[in-house]
Amino acid sequence: MDIFTREQTKSTPWIHFDPQENHLQIKGESYPENSASFYAPMMEWLEEYLNAVSNSNIRVDVELVYFNSSSSKVFMNLFDRLEESARNGIHVEINWMYHEDNDTAFECGEEFQEDLENVVFNLLPIEE
Repeated sequence: MDIFTREQTKSTPWIHFDPQENHLQIKGESYPENSASFYAPMMEWLEEYLNAVSNSNIRVDVELVYFNSSSSKVFMNLFDRLEESARNGIHVEINWMYHEDNDTAFECGEEFQEDLENVVFNLLPIEE
């Protein structure tokens, strides 16, 4: 399987999913005009990847400075899909990284964390 990558723009994050390393990364800001269509290729790739992977440890690093409500919905779908894989025996660790002075990012991370039972969800402050 090929690496999935998207370059960062003013309104979309850098996305880098490496199936060889079992490492998924999202970093930047997310307020595309249409979040569902922007993230659709990523979600399709993820679905194919999760259907092919077994007995692996998946690490997901998310560092978002800002994201809009439609992006939040996409991230919840992403985390729900990872939760399903974790329920099925794949070890999934999500690192939600936030800048120490960004209370909104921290609180959103807490809300995502509350909805997940089978993944390891770490809230990691980034020191400025």
